[in-house]
Amino acid sequence: MERPGRFEHTRFLGDKRTQLVYDLDSWTDESVIDDIVANEVGLCFGPDTLAEARNRGYTLATPGASRRHHKPRA
Repeated sequence: MERPGRFEHTRFLGDKRTQLVYDLDSWTDESVIDDIVANEVGLCFGPDTLAEARNRGYTLATPGASRRHHKPRA
């Protein structure tokens, strides 16, 4: 999958509404990523690692899994 323009230098993209993190190197469903970018609820992590995403309370997204969308706090 091609990375979105705003997140072209990041591997892990978080969704503030669901607290899920997507690995852009292995994720294949582009519609989910496009929705995150269109609604401006994406978050990148520094350093760009899964451990940092988990440290902030995010869990790795798996295909078919879904969560309830909440209004982002920040």
